[in-house]
Amino acid sequence: MELLFSCIRAFVVGGILCSIGQILIDHTKLTPARILVAFVVTGVLLGALGIYTPIVEWGGMGATVPLTGFGYALAKGVKEAILEKGLLGALCGGISACAAGIAAAIFFGFLVALIAKPKEKG
Repeated sequence: MELLFSCIRAFVVGGILCSIGQILIDHTKLTPARILVAFVVTGVLLGALGIYTPIVEWGGMGATVPLTGFGYALAKGVKEAILEKGLLGALCGGISACAAGIAAAIFFGFLVALIAKPKEKG
């Protein structure tokens, strides 16, 4: 039963985040790239202020998988690295915290590029 409630909470949080993105696409002149950056920066800011942590604790993967979750992971990595390494941690903490996700994105992007037959638009 707890698994069901976890899935529902993740669905609700992820759905809200995706709905915000869709509203921004439909009702503003922002490009998808700017919306992507806005979501990551929002995740960093909310994570740095400690506001995103309760959302992650309640929403689980619904909060950590979207782009705001990537920003949150960057901020959390920087905080931990600063405590451990001092000011130098501000430069390396975010990348260290997200290295596995970044490596996976590059690897699977490369794999799909090998398998897919991309065509030029025109």
